[in-house]
Amino acid sequence: MTVVTRFAPSPTGFLHIGGARTALFNWLYARGRGGKMLLRIEDTDRERSTQAAIDAILDGLKWLGVAWDGEVVYQFSRAARHREVVETLLASGHAYRCYASHEELTQMREAARREGRAKLYDGRWRDRDPADAPPGVKPAIRLKAPATGETVIEDQVQGRVVWQNENLDDLVLLRSDGTPTYMLAVVVDDHDMAVTHVIRGDDHLTNAARQKQIYDALGWAVPVMAHIPLIHGPDGSKLSKRHGALGVDAYRALGYLPVALRNYLVRLGWSHGDQEIFSTEEMVAAFDLPQIGRSPARFDFAKLESLNGHYIRQTADTALLDAIDQLLPHLAGGAELAAKLTPALRLQLLTAMPSLKERAKTLIDLIDSASFLLSDRPIALDDKAKALLTAEAQGLLADVSVELTAVEPWTPQTTEHAVRNFAERRGAKLGAVAQPLRAALTGRTTSPGIFEVLAVLGKSESLARLADQTAR
Repeated sequence: MTVVTRFAPSPTGFLHIGGARTALFNWLYARGRGGKMLLRIEDTDRERSTQAAIDAILDGLKWLGVAWDGEVVYQFSRAARHREVVETLLASGHAYRCYASHEELTQMREAARREGRAKLYDGRWRDRDPADAPPGVKPAIRLKAPATGETVIEDQVQGRVVWQNENLDDLVLLRSDGTPTYMLAVVVDDHDMAVTHVIRGDDHLTNAARQKQIYDALGWAVPVMAHIPLIHGPDGSKLSKRHGALGVDAYRALGYLPVALRNYLVRLGWSHGDQEIFSTEEMVAAFDLPQIGRSPARFDFAKLESLNGHYIRQTADTALLDAIDQLLPHLAGGAELAAKLTPALRLQLLTAMPSLKERAKTLIDLIDSASFLLSDRPIALDDKAKALLTAEAQGLLADVSVELTAVEPWTPQTTEHAVRNFAERRGAKLGAVAQPLRAALTGRTTSPGIFEVLAVLGKSESLARLADQTAR
């Protein structure tokens, strides 16, 4: 049997972080077994489905590195097939026409809630003679669900889940306007797409009972089910924007690498010993459904940042520059920054990258710490740098500039030798000279190593920046 999974988002908003994890789990499970992961856009809610959301979902999956097999399936386009299946259910006696009015249905729901019953529809048209149908009323089509016994799902994550059929009413398959319901469409599409494993959030667990009843009525095999717990915030409450409930596009704009986000997401609720760092190949080989816990995973931004920092340090300098290029279109002011990246400046950035990436947790950190390269003269000073460049410090810079003018060749080693000799002659500590140098050259009091900064800027630019500050 070929394993076939599917990711089936509704295009009513961005690809949120929980959806991204669901897609990743489906992808890993299929890839690890030589199978396929299909993508279905469940766009039957025409009022809320948008092309912008569809584009965001597709773009987010591509950026995350989760590739689907075959063409994207759009659920709305399959409505005729869904109606065809309903006709077979009517013909076999597993479905019936319901002529209950909106007012009647409202009264049924209110009565059920008053009496504490889960079953909202009272089945009044289940065995009624169609000849009693009120004239001119278009019926909904309902499943004739089993009234007694149990509906059981052997879930790969949740274990054995049982519902009493007496608590499940006859769900609507086709609305009175002829549009298929979500419950029906999902079953038909999964069957027609030969889906063998349904891996989705546990907010769909109740749906599984209703969908199994449809499968049984049609005589179709039920896919293996795996309902994964939702993601909660660090405090255990429902994940919100303050916790990290953002779209995948937001994580890209925050400067996270897709490989780091994949690694972080796979460990949200899935365990494999004490291992935290996984290559894609290791994830594919190790991932399995029974290792997913039943409790909600907790989102931890600090852990994600730490993991991202690890991947930044492990990534080749040229690949990081490529990642910055890909990030800039998603940043405010990114186009202006991209225009500044001349071939000469890109070479400087590559030269500085080994130092820059040691401290960076995100690509934004990398860009921010490289701002000294991107600044126009005279560079702006932050408040700490301004406070450091006192009249005495400016005099010191003027003197060390004379020392540096004679340095050849211009390397981290030669500039460090010159500055150390200068500090010793002055009877000063190295930091007393290096800190004003850093403030004058970068506009900040923190930066990569000051001698790496001198080397990356080059002799001419370094001396010019020092002159700018000593001429104030």
